[in-house]
Amino acid sequence: MDFVLEATGKLNGWIYNNGWSGYDPFDVLGTPAILSVLGISARRRARWIRLPVVFLVRRFPKASRQLLRVKMAVNAKAMALFVRAYLNLYECFKKEEYLDRALTCISWLEKNFSKGYSARCWGYPFDWQSLMFFPKGTPSGVVSCIAGHAFLDAYDLLGRKRYLEVSEDVCRFILNDLNRKEYNNKLCFSYTPMDDYEVHNANLWCASLLARVASHTKNDLFKKTAIKAVNFTLSDQRDDGAWRYWSSRYAAQKSIKRNVIDNFHTGFIIECLMDCDRYISHLNVKEPIQKGINFYVKNLFLDESVPKWSPNNIYPIDIHSCAQTIITLAKYSEVSKQYLNMIRKVALWTIKNMQDEKGFFYYRMYRWGIDKTPHIRWGQAWMLLALSRLCKTYDAQIM
Repeated sequence: MDFVLEATGKLNGWIYNNGWSGYDPFDVLGTPAILSVLGISARRRARWIRLPVVFLVRRFPKASRQLLRVKMAVNAKAMALFVRAYLNLYECFKKEEYLDRALTCISWLEKNFSKGYSARCWGYPFDWQSLMFFPKGTPSGVVSCIAGHAFLDAYDLLGRKRYLEVSEDVCRFILNDLNRKEYNNKLCFSYTPMDDYEVHNANLWCASLLARVASHTKNDLFKKTAIKAVNFTLSDQRDDGAWRYWSSRYAAQKSIKRNVIDNFHTGFIIECLMDCDRYISHLNVKEPIQKGINFYVKNLFLDESVPKWSPNNIYPIDIHSCAQTIITLAKYSEVSKQYLNMIRKVALWTIKNMQDEKGFFYYRMYRWGIDKTPHIRWGQAWMLLALSRLCKTYDAQIM
């Protein structure tokens, strides 16, 4: 436990001293010069145009940001993750410092949401390119749902009704602003209001928030919609327990050849399914969750301690995968103690190999070396949440 407390203290200090701001893996990719190249690559479906540019940016992260004048920024997803982490730490240790920082971050979220939509929602502080172009501030279902969960955490711990009302508001954004495709008793939410994507982790983030809010408010529409979203993702689970990033139907329609299975998105899916199972009775997802966990543990780790990128690729070893492993397996430990030792091994490896002496965590470990860029959302926020969740898990075992 001491190694977790020391790592948490160092990371907390680094985050606070940097004023909640930092770089992001996608900020430099959202600059006009890079976006023009990525746009051409997307329109022509020509990865050979995109790959060398992305490689150079990732191989020389500091120089590329200096050249393109990328500045550190506060990120809404990071702020939501900080809320969740600091509330966990406050619950464990009862230090007012943690509560004060949680309230600072939640106040920022209350003031800084995307305007022009039917309800409160949040996006990223940079332009970004996927299969299409998304302007800065475009609200994302994933970012908004993580914020919604942060407000619910605050409501559950502090009992302040306005936090529940914000979470309900996010549910209205999900239902009114995100696009959806319905198939009988199944539906899939889009990634943003601009697209028609079918992405399993994004769909289940929406389901998990709808289910959790419904458990508080008894809103039957939220509950029924969450069940349909769960049904969609369960229907696309492979026989071995895995899910690909895009739905198989959408990948076929759009001729997406690289429909990968990766570590942290698999963790997201399992985590969100466990939340839905917790908040909706008789959902019958325990078997799919167990199949998913079995695939996850057997195929996405080395020696139950090093998170691989994908079943067939060790590298890059990504800090997001390290963090999500701790979060997913800590949540699973609420129903089974099977992987408690694995959580400890992953945490030890991550702290030893990925945490800088200054307190922040490195972005990625490649075959050729380590990218030590301290990404605020991708690395620091997720790791603070992971370490705080580990503190709660240890605390529960002691009690």
